[in-house]
Amino acid sequence: MTQTTDATATDQAPRPERRTRIHRAWFVAAVTFVTIIGAAAFRSLPGLLIDPLHTEFGWSRGTIGAAVSVNLALYGLTAPFAAALMDRFGIRRVVAIALTVIAIGSGLTVWMTAAWQLLLCWGLLVGLGSGSMALAFAATVTNRWFTERRGLVTGILTAASASGQLIFLPVLSWMVETHDWRPAAVTVALAALAVVPFVWLLLRDHPADVGLKPYGAKEFVPKPEPVPGAARRAVTVLFKAARTGPFWLLAGTFAICGASTNGLIQTHFVPAAHDAHMPVTAAASLLAVIGVFDVVGTIASGWFTDRFDPRRLLAAYYALRGISLLFLPVLLAPSVHPPMLFFIVFYGLDWVATVPPTVALCREQYGEDSAIVFGWVLASHQVGAALVAFLGGVVRDVFGTYDMVWYAAGALCAVAALMALVIRRRPDPGPALA
Repeated sequence: MTQTTDATATDQAPRPERRTRIHRAWFVAAVTFVTIIGAAAFRSLPGLLIDPLHTEFGWSRGTIGAAVSVNLALYGLTAPFAAALMDRFGIRRVVAIALTVIAIGSGLTVWMTAAWQLLLCWGLLVGLGSGSMALAFAATVTNRWFTERRGLVTGILTAASASGQLIFLPVLSWMVETHDWRPAAVTVALAALAVVPFVWLLLRDHPADVGLKPYGAKEFVPKPEPVPGAARRAVTVLFKAARTGPFWLLAGTFAICGASTNGLIQTHFVPAAHDAHMPVTAAASLLAVIGVFDVVGTIASGWFTDRFDPRRLLAAYYALRGISLLFLPVLLAPSVHPPMLFFIVFYGLDWVATVPPTVALCREQYGEDSAIVFGWVLASHQVGAALVAFLGGVVRDVFGTYDMVWYAAGALCAVAALMALVIRRRPDPGPALA
């Protein structure tokens, strides 16, 4: 027992740091960035599959939307526990297994013949895998490996998802339109698998594993012991927060945010544009452009949140988003024209601009528990996305058009704007959200 303890202490003892220009934390951040880009492929595919699967198998759009719905819901509901899994089993193991599960789920769809198989593969397997790599992955890496530059690293890793969408959407849409949906599904599986060796060989759970201090730290930080009770704390914090009004207002507004972004535009924009005779590759490229402006909008929103009332920012974001959705039915056309480009740029800027003020309000209301509370608010975002991913397909099946979906989403955004304004402010309880 003494020898084991001594060995452990020796492993975590700080090694004499060699004079290197680049701290290993930046390599870990780079691997994380590449991993998130590789995993972004699965987020690019659902909207491209609706029409091909409907044509080949005769499945209704509601059935296909149900698989996407399960995927989005599991992504959100797994997210609050992802950090607990990483604390218990380590970042490297959780991420490597999650990528493998995503690859298996996507790859198995090539042989499916029944709708339940789509629900199992794309809904359950890919949903669980992607949920285990939600925002907790980037946040955990940033918090463990960096003391300085955390804001910069968080912004870079957040941008990785949009960058992955930009890379994969045009390629996958070309595959679907030129060849078939199966090569696109295989590409997603291979992209996830290709990152696994990098994760396993280059990613480390903590700087202490390699005898280093976190980037910018003055002192050596020992690796913390596994935390088996983290999942229990996540549930306890949920029940505590659920007794307060601001939690339901924040969860409600973020559910509408998810409904009007991931559930609506990301899932149904491409098939809706195809209904208007726009080429699939053109529609997918427009979604990729949204990913580019998504990064700009998020950074700008963070700057605004430091200077203005986050409630008013949320109200403005949701109100403007709702107005833009009301115009979308008349903008869809066989070709891309300037008004549609204006909509795409605006929607990209507004896509996740709601995140910084929502995080700020969680921090203001719940202090030390704010990170976990935001995890549950994020879960509501994905549940809202899941509902609209399913209901959007049902409405298209029943009415033969998506027009009613756009109008309903616009009305929901107006409700979210009002909900944001009635959140009561309270004094800032403590340090910024870690």
